[in-house]
Amino acid sequence: MTHLPQAAHALQRTTTSIISRIRAGFAATLTIAVIASLGACGTAGTSANGLTKTTFMLSWAPDTNHIGVYVAKHNGYFKRAGLDVDIVAVAQAGAEQSVNNGVADFALSNLTNVSTYSLKGATLKQVLQVQRKPSAIWCSLASNTSITRPRDFDGKTFATFGTNESDAVIKQMIQTDGGKGQFDKVTVGTSTFQTLSSGKADFGGFYATWEGVQADMYGPKLNCFTEPDYGVPGNADSIGIITNSKTIKNNPKLVKAFTQAAQQGYEYAYAHPDKAAQILVDEAPEANLKLAFVKRSMHVIVDGQYWGNPKDIASGKLVFGTNDTVSTQQYFDFLANAGAYTDASGKVVRTAPKAKNLVTDRFLAQ
Repeated sequence: MTHLPQAAHALQRTTTSIISRIRAGFAATLTIAVIASLGACGTAGTSANGLTKTTFMLSWAPDTNHIGVYVAKHNGYFKRAGLDVDIVAVAQAGAEQSVNNGVADFALSNLTNVSTYSLKGATLKQVLQVQRKPSAIWCSLASNTSITRPRDFDGKTFATFGTNESDAVIKQMIQTDGGKGQFDKVTVGTSTFQTLSSGKADFGGFYATWEGVQADMYGPKLNCFTEPDYGVPGNADSIGIITNSKTIKNNPKLVKAFTQAAQQGYEYAYAHPDKAAQILVDEAPEANLKLAFVKRSMHVIVDGQYWGNPKDIASGKLVFGTNDTVSTQQYFDFLANAGAYTDASGKVVRTAPKAKNLVTDRFLAQ
């Protein structure tokens, strides 16, 4: 068994179940009955200082995907927009269900999750897209010399969070590389790092911008492969901010104020990665994040242009936060063809949701 350094253990506690949160880990349990039984009451109100109170829910422990919201709060963007924003930990039911039920007004999610929930009766919309290209990496330990390419996953054990989506992705990558697409699975109990290091599985999913950085800085070293290189189309990681369609209808001023302040926060973080990293560490002390680690994560994001081409953003060619429905639709179609979508009763849905119906750019500052 490979033992992780102490620093990596501390970081690992903040990254447990990242893939399951972002990649629709809870969506399979959501039913229309649950949605109908909980009203979208909303959390907005007025604080003692006259600001409008609103709630943003994390989708896992604080990390650089959330950084723009922390920056917006720290730098006073929310306050200047008339908002008193409470950043809250993810609920057991998940961020998407919490927003759909009105427990939180906004949350970090991604458009793939929104599409999955839409087939189960949810009324979510993504109002700001942060990430514009995939960051998922599918890896084995570098010490496992039997795996040198995706087709070597054939016959091996996948450390999974149990989603149809991940199965479809791995099968496609293996088959594109000339393999059969057949593998065993074990459900991750604590973290994918620990599952691989214990020998219970041979490969699993991570993110290049977070766990990939962790592995590079603290170990264990990984051997990784990316989806676009092996036949998976579009953008699976369209990370962004979601709200409820009812909130958009009933309180558009709130949605506009929050969206534009968060947009400003992410733009600042993209232009000032080191300063933003310090803000995240200071504003989320409960996460026990290492400053050097967060800085490295931000530089991987900037250098890899995961949030868009900085020159295009600076010139106005790309409005930061604009929802990309082209690459996300390509991914939705892939999932539908693979039989990865199901409705509230568990029946396979072969027609992909329409990405254009699940987003709105109307609240972004142009």
